[in-house]
Amino acid sequence: MNIGTAAARSGVPAKTIRYYEEIGLMPKAGRTASGYRAYTQTDVDMLRFIQRARSLGFSVKDVGDLLTLWRDRERASADVRRIAQGHMAEVERKIAELETIRRTLQSLIERCHGDHRPDCPILDELAPHCCD
Repeated sequence: MNIGTAAARSGVPAKTIRYYEEIGLMPKAGRTASGYRAYTQTDVDMLRFIQRARSLGFSVKDVGDLLTLWRDRERASADVRRIAQGHMAEVERKIAELETIRRTLQSLIERCHGDHRPDCPILDELAPHCCD
């Protein structure tokens, strides 16, 4: 199948498929006699795997590692779990960071009168503070 069909069946844009081939996340597609890329159902399955892993926020490197493990029928599930646990720790770190940002913004919004006066605690907080 051509790249357009592979893109439609996998839900991955053709440009992204080319990128994944370029960075080695997936093998380069075979070519037809006329030079067009030719994809198989296995390629589409791999693209769906990549798409799902990326939608869960796994890095490209982690996706590559997961793909290697997915293809290795002798793999230890502990290796897969280790990657997922590492990613979960990163997600939890980001959530904590976002919660801190949320609390700060909420406090600033509550302190801002939002009226005709020019003074604004939000702008005061964003402005650089100089040491005297």
